[in-house]
Amino acid sequence: MKPSLDLIDRKILLELQRDATLSVAQLADRVGLSATPCWKRVQKLEHAGVILGRVALVDPVALGLGLTVFVEVQAADHGPAWRERFAEVVAAMPEVMELHRMAGDVDYLLRVSVADMAAYDAFYKRLTDAAAPKNVTSRFAMERIKSVTAYPVDVTTR
Repeated sequence: MKPSLDLIDRKILLELQRDATLSVAQLADRVGLSATPCWKRVQKLEHAGVILGRVALVDPVALGLGLTVFVEVQAADHGPAWRERFAEVVAAMPEVMELHRMAGDVDYLLRVSVADMAAYDAFYKRLTDAAAPKNVTSRFAMERIKSVTAYPVDVTTR
């Protein structure tokens, strides 16, 4: 069930997506509340599963992970056993940053971060050995032009 978010909740989410290191006092000031009600709202949003966690964003190149690969996977089988096995295999691979089940001619789309082509080849072999997909297509990103983690939040009054 979708939680009901009022204007203050949406402002809190906007600010926390910009900077999750804000103190409660700073956050409260930005959204027009005092600290205690602001903190209670943040806790409510966390409890409701709207706020999933707070993280530091890291430059992948600084970690030696300069190659981003978008991997399209066609399933060998569309039954629950293959789907569950595939999800388990991919979840255990730290190179996989995102996994989406898709509609259309591609069943799954993965965003993979690795150091270089040799690292991707090793990943590819582990993936195909463990999951046995019908087909795998790799698309290599040449340049990251835009990358954001913040979802658009409507903070206009309704």
